[in-house]
Amino acid sequence: MTTSSWNPFTPFVLLWRHRELLGQFTRRTIEQRHKGSFLGFVWAVLAPLLSLAVYTFVFGRVLGTKYNQIPNETAYDYPLGLFLGLVLFQFLGDVLALSPITIVSQPNFVKKVVFPLEILPVATVGAAAFNAAISMTLALLGIQFLGGGLDHHAFMLFAVVPPVALLGLGLAWFLSALGVFVRDVSNAMPFFVMVLIYTSGVFFSTQLMRTNTAWRFLRLNPLLWAVEDSRRSVLWHLPVSLLSLEYLWVAGILTCFAGYFFFHRTRPGFADVL
Repeated sequence: MTTSSWNPFTPFVLLWRHRELLGQFTRRTIEQRHKGSFLGFVWAVLAPLLSLAVYTFVFGRVLGTKYNQIPNETAYDYPLGLFLGLVLFQFLGDVLALSPITIVSQPNFVKKVVFPLEILPVATVGAAAFNAAISMTLALLGIQFLGGGLDHHAFMLFAVVPPVALLGLGLAWFLSALGVFVRDVSNAMPFFVMVLIYTSGVFFSTQLMRTNTAWRFLRLNPLLWAVEDSRRSVLWHLPVSLLSLEYLWVAGILTCFAGYFFFHRTRPGFADVL
């Protein structure tokens, strides 16, 4: 099997072949995010920890907001559920915000014929995943010590998170290639990120929206199901919907391969534009 021909395993073969280079660029992307700050990598833990504290105080203590999904819902359930949803959203939000400038900001690599440009968007995804992993760890610790604790349902995260990562990969490849030819994409991303957070169930439960006319459109968002399933399994100790999980995986796989295919087909034109 050759990586020059299109087949479903091509992206992953390339990533495995250049895994060391990918690791170097991922570390560089992470370091650049904290470069120049006094606390450095401490912010990777401190920022989400402060956010969790603020959400707990405002939504749990002051406003007393609830999802009303289980009996005896505590004051900590909403802020913990909100933080859990924000972890998944922030991962894709970072990918959407940074991907359009990934290639255009490094034109020197485009002119190197033998350089695997495919790893540059993946390094962006890797850096976003690094921050998301830290935030997810804090969310799980918060649920363990402030919420109802963790049980065997929490293992469903291993089924919910991977398709979200595939969504991020596909979007990164697609947007990084599109950003080369349409520079306005990067300027439009803040708007799309804002739309994403309000349509992904971060602030509400899907049960509250099913009778709304907007539900027919909201339910198409795969991130909404990832947020809902993560809450059901981790926070409320409920089984996830197999139908929503299936939809999430199909959306993730299709987005990943479609994004790579677009990147692969448009890559020959990068040098002419840059």
